[in-house]
Amino acid sequence: GQLVESGGGLVQPGGSLRLSCAASGFTFNRYDMKWVRQAPGKGLEWVSTINTGGWSTNYADSVKGRFTISRDNAKNTLYLQMNSLKTEDTAVYYCATRAETFRGQGIQVIVSS
Repeated sequence: GQLVESGGGLVQPGGSLRLSCAASGFTFNRYDMKWVRQAPGKGLEWVSTINTGGWSTNYADSVKGRFTISRDNAKNTLYLQMNSLKTEDTAVYYCATRAETFRGQGIQVIVSS
């Protein structure tokens, strides 16, 4: 199986980005999915999880109310809508199955003025 993230980049504080994660090679709709991130010089931080059907979600306190996780099982794609971005959101973002059976290569998000 493979996961490929897209949609990262440079954004100003207060701005928005939407990350996408395209899945292939496994039955996407059978897996709970998550986003994790790694800021420069820090360890991996869990960001959000979504269940197989997309109706149950959880968020880290640091992103709650600003980020929204979603999925489109027909398109085998996971999303992370990030609003009101802060400089401390700067990190490499990874999508993964909840149990880390598969993880993407990561995509950089830089929040800076």
